[in-house]
Amino acid sequence: MTTAQKNEVIEMLKEKFSQYNNFYITDTESLTVQQVSTLRRHCFDKQVEMKVAKNTLIKKALESLDSEKYAGVYDALHNVTALMFSESPKEPALILSSFRKAAKGEKPVLKAAYIGGEIYSGDNQLVALTNIKTKNELIGEVIGLLQSPAKRVLAALLHHHEKQNEGATAE
Repeated sequence: MTTAQKNEVIEMLKEKFSQYNNFYITDTESLTVQQVSTLRRHCFDKQVEMKVAKNTLIKKALESLDSEKYAGVYDALHNVTALMFSESPKEPALILSSFRKAAKGEKPVLKAAYIGGEIYSGDNQLVALTNIKTKNELIGEVIGLLQSPAKRVLAALLHHHEKQNEGATAE
């Protein structure tokens, strides 16, 4: 790979790291070409971008953006690395989990995840990441909580009004 090609990859990676608040670092080393193609298809279907790059180029891209901010993910940059970029903090975790289940295996391995400024290191974090609530899920829960007391008040008022109407028609 020429220096110009390396710089091109670094710039592309910098653009992706800047564009997305969430990315996963996975190890796809022991996957077959067919399995990688299947994983890419799953990612594409769920609007998750998957990129494979050399660890040194990934590290250079991250360091040029903010070496302190991403310091916690550098240890994950070894073996074959596939990056998964997503707007959703949990979609890549769901893809990895379902892929493993379908393949009846432990690959690809989650090396690290960067979710909205937080770093999750190690494959043991995958289950926790599948349970992260998205922004829309949290908004839905808050709206539901806010509506609940109002619904009870309205139901009580309607019930009271119906009782009054029954009493008025009985007279």
